Amino acid sequence: MLHWLRFRHKEAVGFGTLEEDRIKVFEGDMFGGAKSTGVTVGLEEVEILIPCVPGKMLALWNNFHALAEKLGMDTPPEPLYWVKTDGCYLGHGENILKPASYDGKVVFEGELGIVIGSICSGVNEDQAPDYIFGYTCINDVTAVEIVNRDETFPQWTRAKSFDTFGVMGPVIATGLDPEKLVVQTFLTKPGTTEVQERQNYPVSDMVFSPKAIVSKISQDVTLFPGDVICCGTSIGVGSMRPGTKIEVNIDGIGTLSNFYEEN
Repeated sequence: MLHWLRFRHKEAVGFGTLEEDRIKVFEGDMFGGAKSTGVTVGLEEVEILIPCVPGKMLALWNNFHALAEKLGMDTPPEPLYWVKTDGCYLGHGENILKPASYDGKVVFEGELGIVIGSICSGVNEDQAPDYIFGYTCINDVTAVEIVNRDETFPQWTRAKSFDTFGVMGPVIATGLDPEKLVVQTFLTKPGTTEVQERQNYPVSDMVFSPKAIVSKISQDVTLFPGDVICCGTSIGVGSMRPGTKIEVNIDGIGTLSNFYEEN
């Protein structure tokens, strides 16, 4: 298992693998032909960036049996997804910002993210794992009251694409069995130190597994190295107030930690 990350060190952007509290620096392309430079830097010496720069981020709706049952919905026959635009990406340790143009509820959604490793088009489920580079933590933030504001047109992309709403990191973990992973989301309310567990659900409860997601979406659009697919969330999503700390933890990947603040 490797943990890949991007970082800024002395004004230069680099990437490498995290080994305890040091980063083994690589050069070239993370997704093909990466070579070790022989240099290491301390984790405390760098600023952690988003672990990759996706050409596109796709996100699923209604992909967990438990949440579908709670909401009284049928599970879909095919993945239901939208696009989160590329201006919304945010890394570990950065602040999620309340939109200046919106006064409604903003909700967190802890999720597993799939990171594509090679060009992927029209693959079957057995082939799909070969195109998955690894997995990351996602907080799929949503301005939820915008979604159905217009009765004629659900605004999923707008509601989920405000600046800072596509939160991912801190690393991309390779060599994992996604079916064994559990997603946890923890909140610390403003002015307190009490940590509350808000989500705790197994990836194995997915309607469409990661390999099924990649296969089915690849029939629609070509996926490229660095593209990210947010696998959807389950029970426990909720709203945030400015000053709230949100942590998405997946053992084997790590903890994605951010504060939600006024813009």
